[in-house]
Amino acid sequence: MADNHLVIMAGGIGSRFWPMSTPAYPKQFIDIMGCGKTLIQLTADRFNGICPMENRWVVTSQKYTSIVKEQLPEIPEQNILSEPEARNTAPCIAYACWKIKQRHPEANIVVAPSDAFVLDVEEFRRCIKVALDFTQTGTAIVTLGMKPNRPETGYGYICSGEKLPDQEIHQVESFREKPDLETAKKYLAAGNYLWNAGIFVWNVHTITAAIRQYAPQIAGVMDELSPSLYTDREAEELKRLFPTCDKISIDYAVIEKASNIYVLPAEFGWSDLGTWGSLHTHLQQDTDGNAQVGQDVKFFDCKNCVVHTSEERKVVLQGLDGYIVAEKDGYLLICRLEEEQRIKEFSQD
Repeated sequence: MADNHLVIMAGGIGSRFWPMSTPAYPKQFIDIMGCGKTLIQLTADRFNGICPMENRWVVTSQKYTSIVKEQLPEIPEQNILSEPEARNTAPCIAYACWKIKQRHPEANIVVAPSDAFVLDVEEFRRCIKVALDFTQTGTAIVTLGMKPNRPETGYGYICSGEKLPDQEIHQVESFREKPDLETAKKYLAAGNYLWNAGIFVWNVHTITAAIRQYAPQIAGVMDELSPSLYTDREAEELKRLFPTCDKISIDYAVIEKASNIYVLPAEFGWSDLGTWGSLHTHLQQDTDGNAQVGQDVKFFDCKNCVVHTSEERKVVLQGLDGYIVAEKDGYLLICRLEEEQRIKEFSQD
């Protein structure tokens, strides 16, 4: 466990959850489930018993660093890495891994998003430990693939191949973009297609070598940054160099190009909680399919609604079927669930 490290990516703005999530205070920092903890706090808690607190890192935007410090005070302040500019996940991961490697050359790393939800935490921990055991030596990159239970069009897919002897882990045949409904139904029927959860496991030698091979521009920037890491020049050099990195996801930059990619099929009640519809699915519902986060919400003649009004003392709804009702900081959204893809449009000033 001493060599296990966790990198939490926490720079997203969660625009599909407006008005609860805003660019100033996005969803990873909100108690979205009404359980008393924010999504980033739940993410950190899932790694208890897997890696020590001093080996946990958060990469986030400069404007969110104070929120991270407030919500995760147990993580060392020097392990909260502030991006001067959003450049997608490949530069974000490269910065964290170059920094980890300099002082922890034997590190075995899990990279996870800050805003996902997991129902079965113990099974999650078991799967992570299996992946870490596999990547500790050698050059394997492991991603966790969620076994689908519906023909979902909102996730990318991993086509899993041959199962390794005496392992739960499979080789990856290919990665697939978000499909249309008919293709998603075919993936579900095939049985070897998994949702891509964006959770990666690798040792620090493997990932830095892979970035050097498949994303040499980013590796070059990190090499130039390296002499200033852990010095009083780091912030200044990061501000100068980081924005010059190619703006690209780790999936496109490395994962879909590398040959040493494996997948661990997993079932632990995962959701990326990317939409109000997904939140509705994971909240407890009444007999009419209504779900709520709020102290005093009353439904009359309502069905299949999701309500998030934790700042209001009392909310009464009547006669709604399939609606989102959400209020935050003086903004009120009332929108049909089937039209939630338009929320980005609605949130524009």
